[in-house]
Amino acid sequence: MEQTRIIPPNDGDKTRAMTDIGKTAMVTSYQALEIEAIAGNKYAVSTEPSREQVLIQLKSAPNVTGRRLPLNVALVIDRSGSMEGEPLAYVKQACGYVVDLLEPNDILSVVTFEEQVDVLVPARRVVNKTLLKEHINRIEVGNTTNLYDGVVVGCQQVASVMAEGYVNRVLIFTDGEPTAGIKDFTSIVGQVAEQKSRGITVTALGFGPEYNEELMAGIARQSGGNYYYIARPDLIPEVFRRELESLMTLVARNMRLRLNLSRWVQLRQIYGRQFSPVSPRQAEVGLVDIERGSAMSVLCELEFAPRPAGVYRVVKAELFYDDGVSGRSEVLSTDVVLEFTPDKALVASGVNPIVKQELEIAEASRNLEKTVMGMKTQQISAMNATVELQKTMSLLVSQGRTAEAEEVRQAIDSIKQGGQGAEKTLIGTIYNLDQGKKK
Repeated sequence: MEQTRIIPPNDGDKTRAMTDIGKTAMVTSYQALEIEAIAGNKYAVSTEPSREQVLIQLKSAPNVTGRRLPLNVALVIDRSGSMEGEPLAYVKQACGYVVDLLEPNDILSVVTFEEQVDVLVPARRVVNKTLLKEHINRIEVGNTTNLYDGVVVGCQQVASVMAEGYVNRVLIFTDGEPTAGIKDFTSIVGQVAEQKSRGITVTALGFGPEYNEELMAGIARQSGGNYYYIARPDLIPEVFRRELESLMTLVARNMRLRLNLSRWVQLRQIYGRQFSPVSPRQAEVGLVDIERGSAMSVLCELEFAPRPAGVYRVVKAELFYDDGVSGRSEVLSTDVVLEFTPDKALVASGVNPIVKQELEIAEASRNLEKTVMGMKTQQISAMNATVELQKTMSLLVSQGRTAEAEEVRQAIDSIKQGGQGAEKTLIGTIYNLDQGKKK
């Protein structure tokens, strides 16, 4: 341990606590989450402006209880003409699985949309499961796709029975582009962001080759929900089940990370995420919910002004969240402390390998973005896209991100076979990497 020095005495950004330089101890709250902050380097150059990454790691505490909060879920189902046959049959089966998984204290509503929007099952407790399934089995195909109004009505159903201590989630399932009602990206994503501000999270499930993957990923990103690409009809029930089980194991929700910066520190970026300035020295970023047994990484880049040599706190990180078991609001906090030195050789020796690895993963996500954009604009050939994807896949494997590496492999196979699923798969991979979640 190194004793923090106070230079000059009146600098309020220095800490008097005993600490490891570049790394903080774990802090726990109500046995739900653990937080740790790690600097990309124990040292920073004191004689000139410099930049450094800071990694905030969150993970579910090992002794979190298996109890959960009740769910308030709306299923918003596309029943346009293209859903006829197997797709709609599997959707009905998937909705039946949802009904089976829910308990009497949970609330379910079912909304269907084509050109018109219908409330098939108004928000109600899941008591008569047989009756609910009978309503679901009456779904029939219609015409066009009014996604916007489907989102609005689904959220209205959830909002109509919102109560403290419930997890509020809308699951949107569609197989096509919006073709009726309000169709533009900005309006749809803006509507979802507005619902998020009201406490409703939206998960986007895209099926088949025709839906707009950028729109669906944008819906998930703005609301803090999940995004799924479903390639085949028979996979629909499994994806619905996976989403419901994740909701049933939440340990923390409505999470937001606040970074309190020392007055000579600037936040340049949070990799893969958009942040909101709260004040010149504060910024916040919303995070997705976290399940039992999961972890999450948030990678930031800071810029430092020159400082007198010494040990300084550069940022205080505060995590605000609602406990997924008790429903109570909780706060975790941790400091990041660096030693500023004129010795550049010392700085070169202080690189943290964990943060370096996270930076490589963030760069892999950006490389995937470039590849997808090149494919969409036809600026790179299928052969060149495959080469780039193979490089990214190898990197992900080396960093232990095997699930995402497998998705990239599936995209490569799709390109080789002339299929249309590669871009949709990769958009999901990018989203997952940017959220920083892992089991």
